Amino acid sequence: MTKQIPSRRKQTPPPSGKLPPRYNRGPFTWLLIALVVMAIFMSLSQLHRTDKLSLSEYLDYVNQGYIEEVTFKETNREITGKFNEEGIANRPDGAPTMFQVHYTPELLPEGHFDRLDQNGVEVKVERDGLWIQFLMSLVPFLLIIGLIYFFFLRNLRGGGGMLMNFGRSRHRLRGKEKKVTFDDVAGIEEAKDEVAEIIEFLKNPKKFRKIGGRIPRGVLLSGPPGCGKTLLAKAIAGEADVPFFSIAGSDFVEMFVGVGASRVRDLFKQAKENSPCIIFLDEIDAIGKKRGPGFVSGGHDEREQTLNAILVEMDGFETNDQVIVIAATNRGDILDPALTRPGRFDRQVVVPLPDLQGRTKILQIHAKKIKYDPSVDFERLARGTPMFTGAELEALINEAAIGATMQGKDYVEMSDFEEARDKVRWGRAKRSRVVDEADKRLTAFHEAGHALVQAMIKDADPLHKVSIIPRGPMGGATFALPEKDRLFYSKKYCLAQLQICFGGRVAEELFCDDVTSGAQSDIKQATMLARGMIMEWGMGEEVGPINYATDGSSDGYFAHLVPEYSQRTAELIDREVKKLIDSAYVKVKDLIEANRDKLDALAQALIKYETLDAEEVQTIIEGGQFDKPTVSDLLAAEQKKNVGTPKKKEQDDWLLDDEDDDFWDDDKDAGSTSSDEDVDYDPRKG
Repeated sequence: MTKQIPSRRKQTPPPSGKLPPRYNRGPFTWLLIALVVMAIFMSLSQLHRTDKLSLSEYLDYVNQGYIEEVTFKETNREITGKFNEEGIANRPDGAPTMFQVHYTPELLPEGHFDRLDQNGVEVKVERDGLWIQFLMSLVPFLLIIGLIYFFFLRNLRGGGGMLMNFGRSRHRLRGKEKKVTFDDVAGIEEAKDEVAEIIEFLKNPKKFRKIGGRIPRGVLLSGPPGCGKTLLAKAIAGEADVPFFSIAGSDFVEMFVGVGASRVRDLFKQAKENSPCIIFLDEIDAIGKKRGPGFVSGGHDEREQTLNAILVEMDGFETNDQVIVIAATNRGDILDPALTRPGRFDRQVVVPLPDLQGRTKILQIHAKKIKYDPSVDFERLARGTPMFTGAELEALINEAAIGATMQGKDYVEMSDFEEARDKVRWGRAKRSRVVDEADKRLTAFHEAGHALVQAMIKDADPLHKVSIIPRGPMGGATFALPEKDRLFYSKKYCLAQLQICFGGRVAEELFCDDVTSGAQSDIKQATMLARGMIMEWGMGEEVGPINYATDGSSDGYFAHLVPEYSQRTAELIDREVKKLIDSAYVKVKDLIEANRDKLDALAQALIKYETLDAEEVQTIIEGGQFDKPTVSDLLAAEQKKNVGTPKKKEQDDWLLDDEDDDFWDDDKDAGSTSSDEDVDYDPRKG
């Protein structure tokens, strides 16, 4: 029998229009109430204190006439009574006015009742039933059992349980109230098409059973972090209009052995009761790593027991269960083969980084939440964000809105988007940093060397801007604006990138009569690129088309440290790498020496304006002139504007115009810079 998900019933508001407040009393509230009640009883008991007397003391008080009344409780064989005023006066100060005596009828003297009558003592006799005595003796035990049940046993049965609740699944169930559809997902069109048939199966399973096809029981989403794997799983549930059970891989494992496997069984049991539905296992690599011998893993490891439970549950599905398991990971290479085989995770969907068109759509989707200038060119912004994930693009839009708000704007402009792009990737601009004039000159010539080579080499990406304003750990930047996403790297393009990397070092050498550590990142990037060309892409003349790179897939912990080629081959690779780098260095030196005047003019313009865009750089290279306000001029104008106005916090860090706020920083030290492709380039991912 299928269990329906309970729906929340709307409360009918009272005539006043306001719902009465609801007070949920938790365990600590009840504990506080119990303590208050106990305190009241203790205070009442203090008011009626009794003095326990021996039988002889009681008889002495009777003979002295100090007692006013007595009650004989035959069932308990107990005498309770009260002292009269004379008795109270002859007792110590603060002594109880009531007394209690345990007796046996045989020990009472003859004529005791007559003696009480002679002294004017009021006598009462109580004969309680045995059942009352029995119930009174059970009250403390019932109270203790009730407290244990309330605080412990009741919580073991569900929801927020304690000890036994460790075995319950900690999933989060998202119903149909918060829908995410494919309209909210962009940049991964192929992945959306691949999971479309899962949605069709959940909507119309009879369509597949008619022919005899079996829908995949599991779908594994793999890809870099932030590319939209979780968002895609939510969109599948939203499009199919089914319940969505979400849980992370780390939520299965606890400090108690066997808890993970118990939670897996509980999760799948609840999913089958609410079918058709989707189970989403986020970061499944936390429990789905390859099993095998190791330093800390063994056959009885808790993580392996959890993995075994998942394998059994997925294999135990019936064809009509209508439960789809979707898992997400960015480490698909370390998953156990038994998990990814057909019959469990039948299909592996790659969720890649978005391309140019995908980035444009993602930016447009997130921009719907903010107010922006209609003239904003999202395609140009997408061209300037290669290798950005969907999460980074969302952060870009949010940072642009925050920046525009801090500047007092009514809407977000293109300059705010470009500033946010730089901030998301490299951090906030350090405009308050005091830079020595010598360091500023060195940085200017370094960046001018990069910009000149970038602008004059035809096989490189077009120049976008160059800046000497520090940002994050970098001292300056030269940024290229790719015309398209590159699916592969040609040899001419790689050689052009090598020349761009050494433009800054050569400019330092020719114009500053010295070299600095500012080119550290440039040299590192050039070396990685050259080794990738020789060892992976077969672009070496002597080595040939042979792959000498170690991918780390060999067994053993130190296998990647042992090269898979001879010492002679290693020397040949080193010689080829040095040949590529030396050739690029010589070509760059010849190019800069032939255009010394252009580079000098470009460096002087950077010292004056700090940031130049591609059109301004081209104007300088062609010998033209241009004029625009410097940062100092803008600060002076802003100070004049604030004269006579109420005192307010200065925000010079946000004083940006269309030219001065657009810069990209790339290298670690002052003066080091390169293009955007160099920033994101990794020859291992070529």
